Amino acid sequence: MGLTFLAAGTSIPDLITSVIVARKGLGDMAVSSSIGSNIFDVCVGLPLPWLIYGIFFGAPVEVSSAGMACSILILFGMLLFVVGSIACFKWKMNKPLGVTMFIFYFIFVAISLSFEYGYLSCIV
Repeated sequence: MGLTFLAAGTSIPDLITSVIVARKGLGDMAVSSSIGSNIFDVCVGLPLPWLIYGIFFGAPVEVSSAGMACSILILFGMLLFVVGSIACFKWKMNKPLGVTMFIFYFIFVAISLSFEYGYLSCIV
């Protein structure tokens, strides 16, 4: 759950800058900023601390999660649902689409936590 709050903490500045840019009429810039930020987080934000740990302690960082494989599959499924819902709303950002995105996010978090805490079992 701590990672969820950490993710929210790093995403709020992105949200604020995207809203400011979108209100200026630069919607493409807002979307590209959010995508670029996530790519930076995955390509630099994740590996850099692990690299520093490996340099100082001479050992790899052990990563384990009870439902990681299923969470990744669910993430790809959610990606399909997100793109499908955006298409259903005719590629326009509006309040119902925002509510849909929140619902998808909470479903993903609930399923991931259920895997992690053993309420659901991952068959993969």
